[in-house]
Amino acid sequence: MFPIIKNRKIRIAVIGCGRISKNHFGAIQEHTEDMELCAVCDTAPQTLKAHQETHQVPGYARMQDLLTEEKPDLVALCSPSGLHPEQTILAARHGVNVMTEKPMATRWQDGVRMVKACDEAGVYLFVVKQNRRNATLQLLKRAVMEKRFGRIHMVHLNVFWARPQSYYDQHKWRGTWEFDGGAFMNQASHYVDLLDWLIGPVDKVQAMVSTTRDIEVEDTGVLNVRWRNGALGSMSVTMLTYPKNLEGSITILGEKGSVRVGGVAVNDIQLWDFDEPRDYDEQIKNANYETTSVYGFGHPLYYKNVIDSLRGDAKPETDGREGLKSLEVLIAAYLSARDGKTVSLPLEY
Repeated sequence: MFPIIKNRKIRIAVIGCGRISKNHFGAIQEHTEDMELCAVCDTAPQTLKAHQETHQVPGYARMQDLLTEEKPDLVALCSPSGLHPEQTILAARHGVNVMTEKPMATRWQDGVRMVKACDEAGVYLFVVKQNRRNATLQLLKRAVMEKRFGRIHMVHLNVFWARPQSYYDQHKWRGTWEFDGGAFMNQASHYVDLLDWLIGPVDKVQAMVSTTRDIEVEDTGVLNVRWRNGALGSMSVTMLTYPKNLEGSITILGEKGSVRVGGVAVNDIQLWDFDEPRDYDEQIKNANYETTSVYGFGHPLYYKNVIDSLRGDAKPETDGREGLKSLEVLIAAYLSARDGKTVSLPLEY
């Protein structure tokens, strides 16, 4: 039985005050009627001090101390990906719900351990997939669910972004296998999520990767996919685009429809063509939006589901098990690239 928090604000602490944390602080600010920031945590003294002063809350260098002293209801993990497993397990042991940024882990078994720990503790594990809440993808998901494509034949995704060497040099953990993962796992993680969420369970993957930057992991890769429903597809990812982010897109071709959602972050429906029109087709133009950020605007909407779940009024849209689906595809892709083989899913039986 998961805890239900009624008649008071949900106390949340943000763990890690780096690049993505501003989206969480912004989302918390938009939900002040239901949620209050109770503390922040970061290992960098200057960063911690700056966020303490900005948000006027206690700051901690150690997550253990924060959990003991502040007793939050929920922690938002905005730390390096490789730290998510142990931080999740620590929070679960303290009876605290967890919301983790993507990817939930950099190793398959770590993801499984996270789910198990939260199950045993009776707390929620939310895995942030804010792109699912984008208006463009909500319309695309509806079209897929209503089977407007008929049989889906071909799917292709592009993630053509720019991450110069200076980006990786900002922190020692960036571009490492243990803490970060590469272009597929880190930058394109939300696009890998679309493979299962939109099209269905993946059957087999083949991948090849390359590295140009001075990092351990890949900055470029290609992925071939076969789904259990018979659809075929591919994905092209690079962080070497010059001079700036160019495109984050998905194209779906089916027997009764063709759609392409492009823009820098699947924010622009460029093709929407079905054999039978529907009333919501008129929403296409309004669904498109301008963005200078590849993160989109989905965090506040994602937080709404987290709040509703903790209130007992909804089910999590992306819990730990849902998060494992994209992690499984990612790990399969890396195994394929490493061994030069086709990898079948599931990874374990």
